[in-house]
Amino acid sequence: MTSELRLRLISACAMIFAVALVLWAGGWVFTFFVGIIGVLLAAEYWGMARRITRSPSERILWVICGIAYIALACLALVTLPPMTRVILIIAVIAVDSGAYFAGRAIGGPKIAPAISPSKTWAGLGGGIVGAAVVLIGSLVLQSMLSAWSAACAALLAIILAVVAQAGDFLESWLKRKAGLKDSGTLIPGHGGLLDRVDGLMAGAIAAGIVHGAGWI
Repeated sequence: MTSELRLRLISACAMIFAVALVLWAGGWVFTFFVGIIGVLLAAEYWGMARRITRSPSERILWVICGIAYIALACLALVTLPPMTRVILIIAVIAVDSGAYFAGRAIGGPKIAPAISPSKTWAGLGGGIVGAAVVLIGSLVLQSMLSAWSAACAALLAIILAVVAQAGDFLESWLKRKAGLKDSGTLIPGHGGLLDRVDGLMAGAIAAGIVHGAGWI
């Protein structure tokens, strides 16, 4: 095992432990944690916005849009029901993992090589499968599985995978415009926070909209 891979694994384990702890604590602990993450995300975004924009007026517009996006994602995570929140986070992780392994194993045509050269249609398919496994598995654990609920879960898996990948593409586009490889250096071996939660932010906003409409 290389030192870089070891560092990535240690950082990943630390992140998983921290997230699991605050999810278990819930309440104000989770809200405070999300607030801190939101501030750090805003700081990373500011660093990119400064590199992208040239005029003060353009920079103000970019900052307003970025802060609004981050705030909406944080608000959605805080207001989602605890079980929905846990399932969402696990499902987004499954999307990322499924996309990574399917993309590497199958390869094939790229989705948008000019923005993110590593993202393939096969990876998107793997992400959908990963999300579907988590969502349908949650129904089984809650004794709520039926043909109709499984079909709804499969549809939500497709939507979540597409939305999460779109969030990933958005962050990749921002980094390319800023001329950066990573959004920051906060997480050893992983880059910045935006690099790790780009898909979750988009997924949280989508889940918040769906929950607000009473569909979940």
